[in-house]
Amino acid sequence: MDERGGGGGSFVAVRRISQGLERGNTCHSSSAEVVAGSAAWLGRGLSCVCAQRRESDARPSFDLTPVQEECLQRLQNRIDVSYDSSVPEHQEALKALWKSAYPEEELRGLISEQWKEMGWQGKDPSTDFRGGGFISLENLLYFAQNFPKSFQDLLRKQEGDRSVWEYPFAVAGVNITFMLIQMLDLEAVKPRTLVGATFLKFLADSDSAFDLLYCITFKLMDHQWLSMRASYMDFNTVMKATRRQLEKELLNEDVARLEELPSYGLLSR
Repeated sequence: MDERGGGGGSFVAVRRISQGLERGNTCHSSSAEVVAGSAAWLGRGLSCVCAQRRESDARPSFDLTPVQEECLQRLQNRIDVSYDSSVPEHQEALKALWKSAYPEEELRGLISEQWKEMGWQGKDPSTDFRGGGFISLENLLYFAQNFPKSFQDLLRKQEGDRSVWEYPFAVAGVNITFMLIQMLDLEAVKPRTLVGATFLKFLADSDSAFDLLYCITFKLMDHQWLSMRASYMDFNTVMKATRRQLEKELLNEDVARLEELPSYGLLSR
């Protein structure tokens, strides 16, 4: 791992083992494992909070409006797209990410040692996208294009007293996408957690709500990293703390828009 930088190191990206998750209303904890170094992280599913009960099913069920159903389906369609290095759209998105990250440095190829500068594990980023799919690339690109200052600050680790052993920027980004999908229960037909149901209210107001929440989460994670004076092997602990804080903010009844989340104030354009 590079000192005080984003280095790729041996950080292992997420393994998405919930693609076959049953798309029903039955609430069960999905076991998702994300590995950082030798430590496994990402706790089991959220505790179920019942919104309504049926005699035959004491588990939670959250009714959606037609608009929420449509928005959720569009987001699920994005989540279902795997990264495919043979698809021109995916190639162009990856090139755009590089250009946004390093506008003064010409990319020599979609497979290049240069990618390690961004915090990918090797010279081919496509191997790391297995954890989050194409949407994880879209999330990174949205972040770079809409909050360039915060994106660059995190990429180059320009804020705060950094650890010698830093988290790799790009792979951390894929982890965040995966964590949000799990936390918000986005692979179910209907949300089975209160935080997931709450998020759909924001999604109904804006199709980019997931991308914006991603940016907020990435910045919040780095804020937690600095405040906890974390190092490489503390990444799991930092992500758990980030998730707890994010859930707390999303469930705040006074928050009507994602821009009203306290952690949104950490972002800068």
